[in-house]
Amino acid sequence: MSAKTVALLGTLDTKGDEFEFLRQQIRAAGLATLVIDTGVLDPPLFPPDISRREVASAAGVPLENLLSDKDRGQSVAVMAAGASVVVRDLYAREKIHGLLSLGGSAGTTIGTAAMRALPMGFPKLMVSTLASGNTRPFVRTKDIIMYYPVLDIAGLNFVTRRILRNAAAAIVGMVLQEQTEPKSEKPVVAATMFGVTTPCVSKARQLLEEHGYEVLVFHATGTGGQAMESLIADGLISAVLDITTTELADELVGGILSAGHDRLTAAGAGGVPQVVSPGAIDMVNFGPMDSVPERFRHRQLYAHNPNVTLMRTTVEECAALGRITAEKLNAAKGPVTFVMPLRGVSAIDAPGKPFYSPEADAAYLQALRRHLDPNVSLIEADAHINDERFAVELVNRLLECIGHRP
Repeated sequence: MSAKTVALLGTLDTKGDEFEFLRQQIRAAGLATLVIDTGVLDPPLFPPDISRREVASAAGVPLENLLSDKDRGQSVAVMAAGASVVVRDLYAREKIHGLLSLGGSAGTTIGTAAMRALPMGFPKLMVSTLASGNTRPFVRTKDIIMYYPVLDIAGLNFVTRRILRNAAAAIVGMVLQEQTEPKSEKPVVAATMFGVTTPCVSKARQLLEEHGYEVLVFHATGTGGQAMESLIADGLISAVLDITTTELADELVGGILSAGHDRLTAAGAGGVPQVVSPGAIDMVNFGPMDSVPERFRHRQLYAHNPNVTLMRTTVEECAALGRITAEKLNAAKGPVTFVMPLRGVSAIDAPGKPFYSPEADAAYLQALRRHLDPNVSLIEADAHINDERFAVELVNRLLECIGHRP
């Protein structure tokens, strides 16, 4: 059996010494390497296996255009696009078994773009000087490991050698482990959860597992919703129990946990059976209390913990959320049911709790009634979202959507 291969992707003009060191370390561990050059400034410090010309061509741009243009931003965008095409093709032809990259801002942009083109479970390691900051723009919804090198990647010394040895050992370990098919043998249900909807989701997951389903629970923190939508679009999900649609509130009002305008669309577009409820639409999320934008300081705020501040959605905002939800569900090509808990939509939306507002919840429901098409079933349950009987109702409705009978 031939050795597994680690792809090394990066700018061989500015980081050639470091990539050569990584290549030696990986080969010493018994794996093959395949080096992809994405530099456009000076000649590579050693010959790559896939040239920068091939990478640029994969993006549909002649390399000469980048050399003559001298637009760094354009060069990074082109090489990121080309690298994504190259590694996706190598993966499809089973030529590579892991991807390791290193760099600063440009190298990280190119390297992680290529990594995001690869499927979940494929080993991906990015040694990046940006790894100690906000990595969301680079990682997004993919299982990318970001590794901080402590120093800038500018030459080999006793610190960078240690860091790069560890990076090489990490990718070697991931590649050598026994790979398994990422698909489940059981039908898979995607569910969404927040801390304030945990009892409901936990009970629903238990019931679905008893029916023979595997349940993937996504934390509705923006990235979680995006990850779920991505897996649905990739065809890995059999049905969706979208209990916690709170990310729609952040998208509408301007909170920090928006999942973007495509949230609550993939299941409908793919005809995937779905049951939806308004979990945690009573709140918009911000960081610590002093991070709440000035325009919201007069609103009803609640310190969930020192790092999370919640803001109660208003009657008007809830009405808008009801309309938005209805419009998204109306576009569904598959079976869809919406279940409304009439006694509260989160742990802090209940009598005596800080976000209890029957008026706001009623505005949401009224908007749903007004805008939902007849093909979308609307169930009004006389329960709080975290009541056990509400979880039972959700599961029964989902099984009906799938074609089972409770």
